[in-house]
Amino acid sequence: MELLLIPALFLAVLVLIIAAKAIRIVPQANVLIIERLGKFDRLAASGLNIITPFLDRPRSIYWSGMRPGLTQIDLREQFTDLLPQPVITRDNVTIMVDSVIYWQITDPLKAVYEVNDLVGGIIQLTITAMRNVIGELDLDHALSSRDTINSKLRGILDDATHKWGVKVTRVELKNINPPEDVRITMEKQMTAERNRRATVLQAEGEKQAAIMRAEGEKQAAITRAEGEKQAAILQAQGAAEARLTAATAEAESIRRIADGITGGQGNPAQYLIMMKYIESLREMSRSNNAKVVFMPVETSSVLSSIGAFKEVFGEQIETRVPVESPRLRQGV
Repeated sequence: MELLLIPALFLAVLVLIIAAKAIRIVPQANVLIIERLGKFDRLAASGLNIITPFLDRPRSIYWSGMRPGLTQIDLREQFTDLLPQPVITRDNVTIMVDSVIYWQITDPLKAVYEVNDLVGGIIQLTITAMRNVIGELDLDHALSSRDTINSKLRGILDDATHKWGVKVTRVELKNINPPEDVRITMEKQMTAERNRRATVLQAEGEKQAAIMRAEGEKQAAITRAEGEKQAAILQAQGAAEARLTAATAEAESIRRIADGITGGQGNPAQYLIMMKYIESLREMSRSNNAKVVFMPVETSSVLSSIGAFKEVFGEQIETRVPVESPRLRQGV
């Protein structure tokens, strides 16, 4: 029994080894390249796969940055992060640029058999293309044209890696670091540019404010002048109407007084003259400073004055004509 047990155990171990060699389980979105006696045989998709032990074996992959002896090929989108690389711009400024490349294997056979190190080849292509693209630009354009640089790099890498069965989906520049002295100079330049823009904007603001203020003062002056004009017109019209009303009332009053005194036969103008004459004599007689009294000496003047009074008042006025005397020439 013991002699039969040893071969049975040996056979069981052999069966387990053969089963382990024959069964291959491939995860989703992964493939295996199966080679028979060193030659490509078939492509094992995801799931359970049976291979012939000792004749078939998965192809081992040795790519930069990946675990040595890897057999499964990942078909998902992957990325490769590049360390900062020195790049010289067109104006001879050395900058440090780091980037990240997103790529995906579309043909596993080409990725394995067309290039020895797929990841290393992608990295070297990216560094070369990046130096060529950025070397055509000045430093200022390189800093402000990241989208353009990314698009050009993606197009160059996609064309170059197509024969490797790889699709480059995106290339992104993460950082562009100029030298310290250049960075300090650029900061000073940006500060000066910001100050210039601030000065220009302030001047423009003051200009617009002055224009608006002048326009406002102009409109205010126009409005004020229009108001003063209208006020003067209205005041003049009011004064004219007041004078016209007063004159009309006075003329009507004089006419009525003259009609009442003369019975409608008198002359209002003559009445007005006589009233003014009487008021003047009354004012002269009331003056306290009057030391000299002038009396009319011409009989014709006196008679004409009395005749005017008689015509106005319609009364018989007894008159005495003064005789010219030396003592009447002046009195104190």
